[in-house]
Amino acid sequence: MTSEPRVPNDPDRVVVFDTTMRDGEQAPGFSMSPADKVRMGRQLKALGVDIMEAGFAAASPGDEDCIRAVVGEMAEDDSGPVFCSLSRSSEADIDASWRALRGTRRRRCHVFIGTSPIHRAAKLRMTPDQVLAQAVRSVEYARTHFHDVEFSAEDAIRTEPEFLAEVLEAVAAAGASTLNVPDTVGYATPDEIGSLFRFLIARIRPRFPHVVFSTHCHNDLGLAVANSLAAIEGGVRQVESTINGIGERAGNAALEEVVMALRTRAERYGVTTGVDATRLLETSRLLSEITESPIVRNKAIVGINAFAHEAGIHQHGMYADARTYEIMRPEDVGFSGSFFVLGKHSGRTAVQKRAEVLGYPLVGDHLTDAFAAFKARADQIGEIDDQELIAICVATQRDAAHVAA
Repeated sequence: MTSEPRVPNDPDRVVVFDTTMRDGEQAPGFSMSPADKVRMGRQLKALGVDIMEAGFAAASPGDEDCIRAVVGEMAEDDSGPVFCSLSRSSEADIDASWRALRGTRRRRCHVFIGTSPIHRAAKLRMTPDQVLAQAVRSVEYARTHFHDVEFSAEDAIRTEPEFLAEVLEAVAAAGASTLNVPDTVGYATPDEIGSLFRFLIARIRPRFPHVVFSTHCHNDLGLAVANSLAAIEGGVRQVESTINGIGERAGNAALEEVVMALRTRAERYGVTTGVDATRLLETSRLLSEITESPIVRNKAIVGINAFAHEAGIHQHGMYADARTYEIMRPEDVGFSGSFFVLGKHSGRTAVQKRAEVLGYPLVGDHLTDAFAAFKARADQIGEIDDQELIAICVATQRDAAHVAA
């Protein structure tokens, strides 16, 4: 086996593992064609993700072909992301991942097995000793093909901490270089997941100082991003996430939210990523287009309302200093700037300033009359666009002239 590049293990940098095309795509409503995955793969590369989990090769011959197509588009660039395929802890799955990824030197096999009592009893029908032995065998086999092997303990959060630590120590000894502790069902709270990682790292790192600890959080309780950030505070240096937070059930931690939280609160977290944040919006919108899933207006970071302001108090503050109501610059994530929405909550200043931009300066009684007409019309139709505002300005000006005559 030839030496292959690995993502560097840097304590000041969080590795961004994107699983949009695997965990995200396998959820209902988010399927992607091979051509779609190639488009998405190019965009994720431009975004600067470190690991691109392009699919689950053993899921179907089509999935294996899809991964191969994505790799074929970008494999010639040794500076690009590491390509990854998920594998159950079986030789057949690992072989499928090898076939899909053998066209690139930048490859990773991601092996998993359930470790929690419910997974052992209901799904696997295996004892703890059997699960441990199978985990080790799968990592050892994966290492015969791959220099870079990641191991995931499925449903790790509901696994007994001592048994979880035992499994992770054993697979690290077998050659796994990344240890992923997923909250597969979105059960954890931030304090729990932070404490668990501190326990695991304190126990395992003295023997295996070079392994990377990873988190993969689902959003069933709406805590995926919060849990991912708590895991980073607990010592994790790889976060698995998806664009727009897509994924099984309520989805995964949203990549754009994790990245911007780390950037905006750099003084708290003290780590960086390699993501080009200015491409977050275009990446989000491409995924929305491919999956035909609209981005909700109030979606953090990339929703259309993320940098929009209607309330009069907010608009007044924004005119004074954008920092009064914005903790990030819209340009930092790919928007062209903040924008004000004129509606029933808007104040006199916002209406006056927008009318002036449109060539209709409002002063004195004309401003008073136009603002009253604006409020009445906004109560009727909601948002007031530029054409509506011009019509109001013209009508009130005409009425004033008629009264004067």
